[in-house]
Amino acid sequence: IKLLQQHTTTSSSEFFLCIFPLASVYSLLLASIEMVGLVLLFSPDCVEDDAWFGRHTKCNYSFDVPILRKSSRFAAYSNKHFRIFREKNIVYVFDNSNNGTFVDGKVIGKGKMLPLANNAVLSLAEERHKVFVFIDLMVDEQSNLPKELSEKYMITKKIGVGVCGEVKLAFERATCKKVALKTINKKDFPASTATRSAEREIQILQKIDHPCLIKTKDFFQTDDSYYIVLELMEGGELYDRVKSKQQIKEPIAKLYFYQMLKAVEYLHNNGIIHRDLKPENVLLSSHDDVCIIKITDFNQSKILEESALMRTLCGTPTYLAPEVFTDAVTVGYSRAVDAWSLGVVLFVCLAGYPPFYPNARIGLSVSDQITQGIYTFIPSKWDGISDDAKDVVKKLLRVDPNARLTIEEALQHPWLMVRFIAVSLPGPSAINAGMFTA
Repeated sequence: IKLLQQHTTTSSSEFFLCIFPLASVYSLLLASIEMVGLVLLFSPDCVEDDAWFGRHTKCNYSFDVPILRKSSRFAAYSNKHFRIFREKNIVYVFDNSNNGTFVDGKVIGKGKMLPLANNAVLSLAEERHKVFVFIDLMVDEQSNLPKELSEKYMITKKIGVGVCGEVKLAFERATCKKVALKTINKKDFPASTATRSAEREIQILQKIDHPCLIKTKDFFQTDDSYYIVLELMEGGELYDRVKSKQQIKEPIAKLYFYQMLKAVEYLHNNGIIHRDLKPENVLLSSHDDVCIIKITDFNQSKILEESALMRTLCGTPTYLAPEVFTDAVTVGYSRAVDAWSLGVVLFVCLAGYPPFYPNARIGLSVSDQITQGIYTFIPSKWDGISDDAKDVVKKLLRVDPNARLTIEEALQHPWLMVRFIAVSLPGPSAINAGMFTA
């Protein structure tokens, strides 16, 4: 067994172990762990087909190391917590623990076993404490990748899909940090469209630098595809957060909305209009309510001169501003479209339903609802929402873009100035400045 240890700083709240079976060989890679802000990297080559994991020093992979003993979770691990073994080229995990071993969120049960599928996630002691990622190297995820990409990153499971391609979880081999790999397949689009869309997004990603905008880490391309390596946001999409909670509590909605405003303000100050702001394009850094958000997906965005107007009809229909429907092919439209879209996003966060939607009782199409500015505050959803929050929504959803709140005006609205939520977020002071601190 070869053992490599390296220490560096990290802000990760969990640690991951990637297990790669190949014939009779296991290669193990341990990534970031929470204790005292350190990363501990293991890369032993294991020739056995049967291995125990646990606190006992006689385990093949013992957790009884100084850095792990400092963890509050250490006592929750069993001496022989679980076993991984191979029979007839099928790999199984056997749960021997008192506090549980979970595979993809489901507990195995003491004395029971399950086969391990490629990219299965193992949690120890509690469902949300994700520890191991099982990666089967016999499933060739790397063969079609550029050599420089596969040498630098280990690609694993799919974690998302969009109009312009899919997103996969990847590990940076040198540091074991998790990243997101976005792949844009050129064959899925007309050559000019794919090239234009990908190059626009890459141009914007390389230009921006703001803590509430997703950052690009690497870029690769082949004759068939573009590959964009982005920072990973563990909390998923705002859309899923709203869907699971039905409504976001007003103080938390305010926290997210403030960050969205700051991000879009930065884009506008740098001559960029997003044009496709929606909950699916707002990512959260963690599963906690209080967290950093980041805006992503710039393939619809446009880099503009200060006075330029856009004339293309793009974006997601339910979040499009009225002038996109009425003026797109005539006088064009401006950055006010992003303010409208943020108004719709805020409405969805606070109420749990969209202001404009198909098959509405009023019998109007989505575009007619939008161009006429017709929406309803359902009392059962809005009675607990403050008047100031409603006022922000109303002023952002004004049909006339000249009468609509600008991003700067929204940031100065009394609702955003009331200080009733205390937060402490990591990252540059640019974000913490002006936050709602007590």
